[in-house]
Amino acid sequence: MQLRTIAVVVATIAGLVVYVARAPEPPASPQPFGGVGSGKSLAPHPGPATARLAGRTVQLAASVTGIVDGARSANTPPPGPPVNQASTSARGVTGSSINVVFPVVNLQALSSQLGFAGDVEFTEQTKAIKLFVKEINDKGGINGRKINAIIANYNPLDAANMRSLCKDWTEGSPAAFAVVDGVGGWAGDNQLCITQEGKTPLLAQWTSISDYTKVGSPYLWWLGVDQSALLATLVQWGQSAGLIGGADKLGIIAGDRASDQLALNSYLLPDLRKAGITAEVQTIAASPSQSAQTTAAAPLVIQKLRSAGVKSVIPLIPFNVFYPLLQAMTQQSYFPRLLLSDYESSITSALGLIPVPYEKALDGQEGITTLTLGGIDDPRPESEGGYNAGLRSCWTTWHKAYPKKPKGASSAFLEEQGPVAGWCQAIRLFATAARAAGKNLNRRTFAQAMSKVTNFDGTWVNTLSYGPDKFYGPTQYQVVRIHNNDPPSSQCIVKSNGKPQGTCWVSEQKYQPLATG
Repeated sequence: MQLRTIAVVVATIAGLVVYVARAPEPPASPQPFGGVGSGKSLAPHPGPATARLAGRTVQLAASVTGIVDGARSANTPPPGPPVNQASTSARGVTGSSINVVFPVVNLQALSSQLGFAGDVEFTEQTKAIKLFVKEINDKGGINGRKINAIIANYNPLDAANMRSLCKDWTEGSPAAFAVVDGVGGWAGDNQLCITQEGKTPLLAQWTSISDYTKVGSPYLWWLGVDQSALLATLVQWGQSAGLIGGADKLGIIAGDRASDQLALNSYLLPDLRKAGITAEVQTIAASPSQSAQTTAAAPLVIQKLRSAGVKSVIPLIPFNVFYPLLQAMTQQSYFPRLLLSDYESSITSALGLIPVPYEKALDGQEGITTLTLGGIDDPRPESEGGYNAGLRSCWTTWHKAYPKKPKGASSAFLEEQGPVAGWCQAIRLFATAARAAGKNLNRRTFAQAMSKVTNFDGTWVNTLSYGPDKFYGPTQYQVVRIHNNDPPSSQCIVKSNGKPQGTCWVSEQKYQPLATG
């Protein structure tokens, strides 16, 4: 199944997570940080942000993405300490066990609120976590210690509950040594609650710009790509592909969220200036709470880009903005080249919007991704589009334990970018670093070990490599094209049942190194 629901769902949830935290409240409510997938843009709180939690007032950390007139605010917190100065606390570790929290989004409870259909693999997440943890424990655990898996179901729309959970894990009970999120629901401010405030290691799929990992250092480690490196790579690829530069005008549609504006002003525009490229920039309301404003503004934004003669467009927007913009393009019969990417999963979510309703706007569009898009969900040889080495190993373990097709699933195979593959990648990465930390496992030895992990076989991405100043794993990107496979052609890999795919990502350019950002 080439269309993965995971990216769209996580992108939607991530946006709502931070929106709920930023939604209008009494004056004492917090002003969260924002980030890719965050809510509306707000200026920093004039004083220390506070919130009522469990009957008491707590103080929140300063905003990492506070934006005032396009500039970083003065109260942006300083970066965290380097790896070699991490805390030596062994909280959550005993002589025989390691407490590790695995937060799992209750997607079934949210499906009626958010309007997406259920996916069978989402119901398999607890099974997956238990299986891959058991696999590690059965082989001796982590230097003799067993992982005690604390599986915590949570509602990402309940910001107060998420902060309460964070404080329990990092300060209260159960005492957690680390938190591991293999899917990407634990996003935004909640990452910094665990790392910046709680001084607790977090391996997380959700990513933003470098400012986040600088503040969360040395405890925040991303499984996904740093958006700063992604945008630098997008500019390099766009220029080499002839999509930007030269006589053709470039447009940028940026959300008005703090994270989008920081990505625009501190990363994308400077990267373009270095390349000698100017752009027509249009800003649009991006919060889910501003859907009426977004819908009204979308036709005007598209009209302005069209009138300016823009031929290529870079979207710095969440999925809830992408949809009305595509609608406006279609209504105005204006179809510029879109430079899609892993920023807000635009390259992933675009596939789900063809052939209906936006084939004209999206069919044939290209973009860059660190994910293994363009393959097929089965264990045929990798050279034929099958699982990579990391996912093949995860599939072997999964299939041995669960050989039968789950009820309601189209096959017994795992989705390449599905939740089971995501959890396997995250759990095995944690185990790799924890083992390398040695018997004296604490926050410092773990951070030092993570900084030395290189060429780790991933699932959602091919390899993960980290360093003392590199807190995101992906090292390579590929170029893929959105393709509506009607009539069926060899461009889309044939399914294991011999039937053609309806739509697919076509790999246009093999993996190359990411820019450093």
